[in-house]
Amino acid sequence: MNDRYEAGYGDDGYGGDQYEIVGYDDYGRPVYQQVPSHGQQPRQQPQQQTYDPYGQQQGYAQGGYDTGQQQPIPPGYDPYGTQQAPYDPYGTGAQQPRVTEQTAYIPQQTQPDDDARTEVPPAGSLQTGEGRQTGEGRQAGEDGEFAFVEEPDGDSEDVIDWLKFTENRTERREEARRRARGRIIALGVVLTLVVAGGVGYLWYDGKLPGVSSPGTATGTTVAAGAQKRDVIVVHLHDTGRRGTSTVLLVDNTTTRRGTTVLLPNSLALTDDSGTTTTLAKSVDDDGSSGTRDQLDTVLGTDIQGTWRLDTPYLQNLVELVGNIEIDTDTDVPDPDAKKKGAAPLVHRGSAQTLSGKMAVAYATYRGPGETENAQLKRFGEVMQGALRKLSSDPSAATTTVQTLAQILDPPLTDKDLGTFLAKLADLAKDGKYQTVPLPVQSDGTLSAGTSDSVVKNILGGTAKSPDAGSAVRVAVQNATGAKDDTEKARVTLLGGGFGFIEGGTASGAQAASKVVYSDPADKQNATEVAKTLGLSAAAVSKGAVSSGADVLVVLGQDYRPAAS
Repeated sequence: MNDRYEAGYGDDGYGGDQYEIVGYDDYGRPVYQQVPSHGQQPRQQPQQQTYDPYGQQQGYAQGGYDTGQQQPIPPGYDPYGTQQAPYDPYGTGAQQPRVTEQTAYIPQQTQPDDDARTEVPPAGSLQTGEGRQTGEGRQAGEDGEFAFVEEPDGDSEDVIDWLKFTENRTERREEARRRARGRIIALGVVLTLVVAGGVGYLWYDGKLPGVSSPGTATGTTVAAGAQKRDVIVVHLHDTGRRGTSTVLLVDNTTTRRGTTVLLPNSLALTDDSGTTTTLAKSVDDDGSSGTRDQLDTVLGTDIQGTWRLDTPYLQNLVELVGNIEIDTDTDVPDPDAKKKGAAPLVHRGSAQTLSGKMAVAYATYRGPGETENAQLKRFGEVMQGALRKLSSDPSAATTTVQTLAQILDPPLTDKDLGTFLAKLADLAKDGKYQTVPLPVQSDGTLSAGTSDSVVKNILGGTAKSPDAGSAVRVAVQNATGAKDDTEKARVTLLGGGFGFIEGGTASGAQAASKVVYSDPADKQNATEVAKTLGLSAAAVSKGAVSSGADVLVVLGQDYRPAAS
């Protein structure tokens, strides 16, 4: 394309259609428009002059057309306004027609320094026809011409906004992922601590399979004999039927285990004189301190105190804790019922709610044909049920004990008993409590197996039952109809050097007394017993002997107690 064509002339300069540049598209290419040739005069060639980007040379008006005369530059001329200088794409200085509503590209003048560096106009130095800043225009090339820099179109701001939105959304997603990873790590740490704590708790409690608890394992753990225990003996006195029931309350502070140990009344003890007696007789005769010392001797324990709990106080205790719930193994009749066939006071079943009166009736009930151990087991269940309902707070438990208004045997105080019961109550609520009987042999002594299972592991003691041959043990059963005869026979036998075992009261009175032995080696001992009690030698015979005694005496109406 020749210069004349670009300048707007036809092939002949005057004839034919003429074309002129009317503007440039978005890519910097010239846009032409056909101009009719009829009656048109050729455009005057402008005078060759040096390119002036700011229109300060003579011969250019503000609008960009050559008027043939010098035009002064008006004050306040704004090269970025709507009246823009013509654009010369080739830097020839030729006058070009004004382009309306197009962006005027104003190159930045080169610096006159030695390096002949070319500066890019700062962003915002160009304007559109509407006065809006559009960024960089053209920059000077090394050859003096100006390289075209594409101007962002009208959608550039939308693109920038979209890029910013995309970046923000990506950052939010990355932040969400980081927070999620942080939560997962924190959750993993918490779960690890929980699992470790649970395993440690199970290990300490001895519930971890294959691993013993600190109180039962050997080696680095505490041996059974070295564990610390707090022990109190409780004597339940039945004020209605007369009789006693004894249990030991054990708090193992090393293994955090609580136990009620049931002590049969036939347990053989040795008094201060060395005479063999039974637990029941020791409670009646020697009182609290004497029985406690004898139990320590036989069981190898260290009992800290004695709690005498009469049945009225047991009733008050159950009512103060708000009744108890236990599993009952039999129906218990109402002791105050005036006629036979009345509804039972306590019904057999699981999770039976017992009031104070019902608890006392169940704890002291011994059905027809039942052994003493059956009644003792019921008393232990009532005690454990009361502990489950008692407060675990020492001050609150002490207040409950004080409300009972008991007179405790020294050195036990209300505060000591309340604090001790609160610890057991806490263990009972956590399921760390058990009730176990102390097995004894028929003669009331402890076997080797009993020593290992209960005395050693639970009480931490060593069994020291009276020697079987130390004294002849005589069991006395009263069939005279007079309750005092049993006590009188006991005093006589102990004075004669025999051991005494309570045999209870016969169901009916008998006329003649009997002295029975089972081992032929005890025939002579039986004869001596009869003589001591003032009975004839004809009363001696061979037969079955119960209650772990060597000789059984059944006192009949022919028995005449010795004068006191």
